[in-house]
Amino acid sequence: MPPERGTRTRPDRRTGTRLNQKTRMKRDRRAGAGPDGPPRKAAPSSQRKPLTRPRAAAAAIAIAVEEEKRLRQRNRLTLEEDKPVVERCLEELVFGDVEDNEDALLQRLRGPRVQALEDSGDSEVENEAKDNFPPQKKPVWVDEEDEDEEMVDMISNRFRKDMMKNTSENKLSKDELQKRLKEEFQHAMGGVPAWVETNKQKISSDDESEEDEDDLLQRTGNFISTSTSLPKGILKMKNCQHANAERPTAARISSVQFHPCAQVVMVAALDNSVSLFQVDGKTNPKIQSIYLEKFPIFKACFSANGEEVLATSTHSKVLYVYDMLAGKLIPVHQVRGLKEKIVRSFEVSPDGSFLLINGVAGYFHLLSMKTRELISSMKINGRIAASTFSSDSKKVFASSADGEVYVWDVNSRKCLNRFVDEGSLYGLSIATSRNGQYVACGSNCGVVNIYNQDSCLQETNPKPIKAIMNLVTGVTSLTFNSTTEILAVASEKMKEAVRLVHLPSCTVFSNFPVIKKKNISLVHTMDFSPRSGYFVLGNEKGKALMYRLHHYSDF
Repeated sequence: MPPERGTRTRPDRRTGTRLNQKTRMKRDRRAGAGPDGPPRKAAPSSQRKPLTRPRAAAAAIAIAVEEEKRLRQRNRLTLEEDKPVVERCLEELVFGDVEDNEDALLQRLRGPRVQALEDSGDSEVENEAKDNFPPQKKPVWVDEEDEDEEMVDMISNRFRKDMMKNTSENKLSKDELQKRLKEEFQHAMGGVPAWVETNKQKISSDDESEEDEDDLLQRTGNFISTSTSLPKGILKMKNCQHANAERPTAARISSVQFHPCAQVVMVAALDNSVSLFQVDGKTNPKIQSIYLEKFPIFKACFSANGEEVLATSTHSKVLYVYDMLAGKLIPVHQVRGLKEKIVRSFEVSPDGSFLLINGVAGYFHLLSMKTRELISSMKINGRIAASTFSSDSKKVFASSADGEVYVWDVNSRKCLNRFVDEGSLYGLSIATSRNGQYVACGSNCGVVNIYNQDSCLQETNPKPIKAIMNLVTGVTSLTFNSTTEILAVASEKMKEAVRLVHLPSCTVFSNFPVIKKKNISLVHTMDFSPRSGYFVLGNEKGKALMYRLHHYSDF
């Protein structure tokens, strides 16, 4: 009789071998046994130390470096097998034997600067490996005479003798002499001008601009301010002490000019002197005076960089150049190719490259400021009354005695345009604005025509923007200020004949000049300061009258 189904059991499948194997494997794992070996003995809790992260990271980096070296070596050997023998020899001659140290070749090609940048972020293992590179080589031979300081005799030179502080300073080293020259120059300039400080650089980073933008976006308010342009009508100003009050003179002032960088004004007169004064508006202390024997100065002017002063006389062809850094007076007696008997009127280009000398018979000559050599001579019809450079120093505007204006190209020395100054019979003066927008022409009838510079270059018969008719005698002086907001016009033929014109409205300020407070007399020269808002006039009585114009930037 067969057995019943209900009493049938399967111990091997459910409760037999499988259950015992699982239980045994769990017990073996808890006891520390491996998959195929005997059970491991568990370490006591006091001896269990977890691996630190720096050691693990260093070991991983070391393994990665070794693996990379092994792959590079295998790839290099594979490539070397395909190269000809001649090519391999040539590589060894050029790069050296780098079979075992390819990283050294790469590091040598990249240079020490890259190595320094990479070392900042490397791990300890890589830094130890890079320390094994050979150090830089020292010079084989050093000349001991180079270390000896050369002494300069201070007594033999009269300019150096003035810089001696005591009698014991008969000789100074080159470094000490250079420091003494810097001290003298800073004293003459009233401080260290911006163009001397070549090492100072303006730092403007992207992070700062982003912070400013974020700060602007996070605030609310009225960001629209009032207009910053100079208003017309009435000009706020203040009478200041005469610029040459500490060195008065009875001779006529022939030239006044502010230094292009420092707070210094130059005053030149017919008494053969050129003086420099510190501008403070109160006392204007004298810095230095230069006396040129038998040389009544017709015109004096700073160079574009402010390091030199150029001066011409009323009856001589000599051009004096005073180097303020070295304290030397250099006379230029003759320029090769220049056949002028008298050198008087001249202009310096804004970029400091050229010197323009007005000659006779319609000639004007272009010289190099660096070498004082003649570059070329140009000629116009009639006599040259005045000339000036454009703001970019690429063009020359010349006014003739026939009332015509010529425009010349400096590089090609060709005449670009020629037009008649409207209503002018005899030209006397011409000036261009700093921003390259205006050209002002003064005539003998007292009219000043203000033109757009683009129209003077393109049109044969340009029309003036405005004709200033506030003077009745010949306009002998024209000067724009640095911001092209004021044009000063003056005539030396009549007392108090000076006006300040507002731009771009081309209207005259009604409160200048104030005759009751200051006797202006006959004005022969004038100039605006580049930044501080001072205005100086030189008259026939030897006074350099100074005003402080309250600009919009001074409020």
